[in-house]
Amino acid sequence: MRSRLVLVHLLVTCLFCVLLGRLWQVQVVDGDRYARAASEDHVRHVVIPAVRGRIVDSHGEPLVRNRTAMTVLVDRTVLTGLPDEGRAVLRRLAALLDMDPREIGDRVRLCSEKASQNCWAGSPYQPIPVAEAIDERVAFQIVERPDDFPGVIAEPQPVRDYPHGALAAHVLGYVAPGDEPSTGSASVGRDGLEATYEKELRGRPGSRELVVDSAGRVLRTLKERPATPGATLVTSIDTRIQRITETALERAVARARAQGRPADAGAAVVMESRTGRVVALASLPDYDPSVWVGGIAPDDYARLTRDDGGGPLLSRAIQGQWAPASTWKVVSTAAAVDAGYPLRGTYDCSSVYRVNGWDFRNYRGADHGRIDLRQALAVSCDTIFYRFAHEMWRKNPSGHPMQRMADAFGFGRATGVDLPGEAAGHLPRKGWERPGDAVNFSIGQGEVLVTPLQLARAYAALANGGTLFSPRIGKKIVGADGRVLREITPPVDGRLPVGRRTLAYIRQALAEVPKTGTAAAAFAGFPLDERPVAGKTGTAEVFGKQDTSWFASFDKRYTVVVMVAQGGGGGETAAPAARDIWSGIYRLKERR
Repeated sequence: MRSRLVLVHLLVTCLFCVLLGRLWQVQVVDGDRYARAASEDHVRHVVIPAVRGRIVDSHGEPLVRNRTAMTVLVDRTVLTGLPDEGRAVLRRLAALLDMDPREIGDRVRLCSEKASQNCWAGSPYQPIPVAEAIDERVAFQIVERPDDFPGVIAEPQPVRDYPHGALAAHVLGYVAPGDEPSTGSASVGRDGLEATYEKELRGRPGSRELVVDSAGRVLRTLKERPATPGATLVTSIDTRIQRITETALERAVARARAQGRPADAGAAVVMESRTGRVVALASLPDYDPSVWVGGIAPDDYARLTRDDGGGPLLSRAIQGQWAPASTWKVVSTAAAVDAGYPLRGTYDCSSVYRVNGWDFRNYRGADHGRIDLRQALAVSCDTIFYRFAHEMWRKNPSGHPMQRMADAFGFGRATGVDLPGEAAGHLPRKGWERPGDAVNFSIGQGEVLVTPLQLARAYAALANGGTLFSPRIGKKIVGADGRVLREITPPVDGRLPVGRRTLAYIRQALAEVPKTGTAAAAFAGFPLDERPVAGKTGTAEVFGKQDTSWFASFDKRYTVVVMVAQGGGGGETAAPAARDIWSGIYRLKERR
């Protein structure tokens, strides 16, 4: 009996020693590791969004900035503890905000494999914004009734502000709800400069480490790293010239409509000829980007995107594509001289040129007799260029010199401007089976399509001596501390394979267009001796529609291109608009 008691005591003592040893190992040897694991189990990381950077013009005037507006946020950690009440809170909130309850439900729903869209991709431990820029009276109702809206926060937060309304809307773009949890922001750039320079404008988000209990309730904050505000984007846009350009384009469209033409779209571009920087870029129809602030209303979204709404979100200056008509003749002239036609020779500008039994007529059947290339450009003779194209085609149907020259002028490919969604235009790369295709090509009709920006950079190359730039709107990135983080310089995209004598001759010929040529009526009374402007009209025929009106112009400093779709003749609609822009640029108080 006694031996049994000793054995039991020994067994108890051994178990006690084992327990003490294990306790010593857990508390002393592995104590730090277990403490760290226990802490990490309940630590949650929250991203703190940075204040978005501004966009300013070349003089520092804000084009896009931030303003403080009341924002409604929902704290999921509170609603999670109130499963039945939480749904009722969201219904009451939806009624107060005049929103669909399902929309609020989607905004506070966490993204997962089953729900990858219309959901919250950020941390569940940070308040989720459900409505921005709400009326302060609505916000006060939330604040004053915490029992009715537990877990709902109404507080001032920065939102995007457009001090000039719709001015330069297609350049600036807009911000809309995003789905990137790493940004910590509810909105990201969706178009224009907002999208291109999203990384710089967004800034660097901060972070906060929270300790939560097993129910997900926040207990305390471990540490916090503040966010770094987004940088300021300085652009080459001149607000004054941008407003002048948009006003001139609106007037041109109104004039064309008053004359019975549809004039359903328009675009205008102002560039610095010697640098490739865009000073103004306009497109009609346009829109006010402030409709996206706080989440776009369904009626506004339908208006902007419906098929019969004119496509106001489309930037005609970089995404619209039209036949360039007679503005294209600078390409044809350069190609003809390069192919061996005498620069200072004379050619027959007859009323008709016949190709394989088909009559290709001059504009309005004009017959100017034998004239030189300078006058051919000034009066916009078609038949001389028909003859050039036909004779070149007969020599080499598969590799036409005008096609090669057009490629060297940068057509048929995107310019590389720092805006998203740019169109490449269209330039036929293969040879033509029929001579008529080459004939039409010589006057900017047929298969060729260009954007207004493509035409502007080609004419800027004529003006500056042959340098083809990839245009830029961004000028520099300036940090929140005022340091210049990056300079943005328009890269050189190529050189025109045209001799200096030919370029000078073309410039002199185009200088006659507003004096004695097809734009003389539009520029009557303009002080061309003091402010010499050269240019070329274009009137493109479109099957089933009215003509597209073009005017491309330049001086030593700027290049200005105007296009009005279904606007009539180039000298009747686009050229007067370009004159208004030139008058505004140089502050000319002249009367027409």
